[in-house]
Amino acid sequence: MALAPRAVVVSRPSELTELTVRHGTLAAAQFFLRGRGQDLALLRERHENLSSALAAIAHAIPADWRRGAVNRDDLSRFLFSPQDVVIVVGQDGLVANVAKYLRNGQPVVGVNPDHTYNPGVLVQNEPDAVRDLLADAVRGAGQSRTLVAATLDDGQRLIGLNEIYLGHPSHQSARYVVRCEDRQERQSSSGLVVGTGTGATGWAASIAADRQHAVRFPQPDELALWWFVREAWASPTTGNTVTNGVLSGGHVLRIVSESDELTIFADGIEADHLTAGWGQRVEVSVADERLRLL
Repeated sequence: MALAPRAVVVSRPSELTELTVRHGTLAAAQFFLRGRGQDLALLRERHENLSSALAAIAHAIPADWRRGAVNRDDLSRFLFSPQDVVIVVGQDGLVANVAKYLRNGQPVVGVNPDHTYNPGVLVQNEPDAVRDLLADAVRGAGQSRTLVAATLDDGQRLIGLNEIYLGHPSHQSARYVVRCEDRQERQSSSGLVVGTGTGATGWAASIAADRQHAVRFPQPDELALWWFVREAWASPTTGNTVTNGVLSGGHVLRIVSESDELTIFADGIEADHLTAGWGQRVEVSVADERLRLL
């Protein structure tokens, strides 16, 4: 007999909860804010919106489905199964946090509990739409989104939905050799950022705007990546000419570390990272996996 689907609800504590934990009690948190001319009204509203959304979602999950819940900070320790339907409740970035841990094409339903605060680029749905969306997910519905992968020469690998960063762990100058197609250069820089069409509205847009580049970013479902080098330093031994491009048609960005420690992480989660030592090779390319987003 086949297992019933499992609905896994992913969320993070509200700002009100985090502030209360930091100060010990709600009264202490309120005292802290009042001393700075602020109050808890906005945080209470956001907390109530999140709580209401989670309650509505719990009610919408079919009674014969299995259930699970995971906090964002525990994602790296949570075991997702192939039968899971993942319901992300919160900010857009939470979808990216989840995507890197899915390996079996599990559908992701993004739910926005607060449209006044969250743009809703990836969390596009209202809580009261979840019941129908779960049925759609089981039927195979969803938009395909490209993921980016970084692979070390020892087989270690990670993926990201928005982007992958390679650089020095303390943001000092990273030293490496970068190669893309027939271009190669030894560089000292603030690191490289390689992203997808989904991530093109975030970090990539900021980098491109600073450089006043007219960059054609890939679409979210396009099997292509953009990449930028941050603050490459020209010196007698390093250059700053191979600093951006688009990877398409199966092309790969190759980096050889010339630092004792080159850190690699995805979607801003520095705690879950790979490390490339001196002489190690890293290849960054379109991932084989895809995110299925409803």
